[in-house]
Amino acid sequence: MNPMIAAISEGFLWASLVWGAVGSGYLVYGWRQKSPPAFFAGLALIVVSYVVGSWWVMSLIALAIIGLTWWLYRRGIF
Repeated sequence: MNPMIAAISEGFLWASLVWGAVGSGYLVYGWRQKSPPAFFAGLALIVVSYVVGSWWVMSLIALAIIGLTWWLYRRGIF
């Protein structure tokens, strides 16, 4: 058996599904509303869900991206 396939856990699959879906929502919202922070946050969430191999690190990075996007909107930067 391929060791990479054996290393994929249930938590990783769920986290990847959730953060990829949230990223897709951000991406579509950013595209339709012409909002660069939402668009790039969505793109970053999708990339993170593919690249990061640990579900808890993926979740921490995803929450940081979402928090940064919220902070940018809250401060009126975009």
